[in-house]
Amino acid sequence: MAIPVRVVYCGAGYKSKYLQLKKKLEDEFPGHLDICGEGTPQVTGFFEVLVAGKLVHSKKGGDGYVDTESKFLKLVAAIKAALAQA
Repeated sequence: MAIPVRVVYCGAGYKSKYLQLKKKLEDEFPGHLDICGEGTPQVTGFFEVLVAGKLVHSKKGGDGYVDTESKFLKLVAAIKAALAQA
C-alpha cells in the first residue's frame, strides 16, 4: 500500500523545492509513496507537507523549507509511522 504524501507549495517559485523533496523521498521509500504536489495559483509562501492526511511540516507554521537533515528526518519518521499502521 502506498502512503499518500501531499505537498502544497507556493506556485510562484517553490516547484523546484517540491521536486527536490519528491525525489529524495522516492529515493528513501522506493515504491511505497504516492506523492503529489499542488502549486497555489497566487503567492502564498506555502510549503506544507501532509503524510497520510496529517500535516507534518508547515513553512507557514514556522518550519521553513525542508532544507536540513533534521527536517527531512521528521518526514521520514512520519512516513515510517504511517507505513507501520498500513
